[in-house]
Amino acid sequence: MIEDPAVALTILVLALFVGVEIISKVPTLLHTPLMSGSNAISGITVVGALLAAGRGERELASWLGFAAIVLATINVVGGFLVTQRMLAMFKGKDQS
Repeated sequence: MIEDPAVALTILVLALFVGVEIISKVPTLLHTPLMSGSNAISGITVVGALLAAGRGERELASWLGFAAIVLATINVVGGFLVTQRMLAMFKGKDQS
C-alpha cells in the first residue's frame, strides 16, 4: 500500500493521462467490441470495490468503495446493453 499521498496522487494522474491517451487512439470501428470485452474487467472492479467497502477500516474507504460499486455496476450494465444492441445488428430482419 502506498503511504505517501503525493506518490498516490502522481500515480492517479499518470493513470488518468495514459487511459485517456489510449482510449482516444482507438478507432471508432473497434470501440464497441472493446467496450463489450471490458465487462470482465469491470466485474473484477465490482469485486474489489465490495472488498474495499466491506472492510470498514475507515469511513472514507467505505464511501469510496460504495461509489466504486455504483460506478462499476453502471459500467457493467451499460456494457451488456451495448453488447446486446451490437449483436442485434447482426441478426437478419424478419421476413414475415
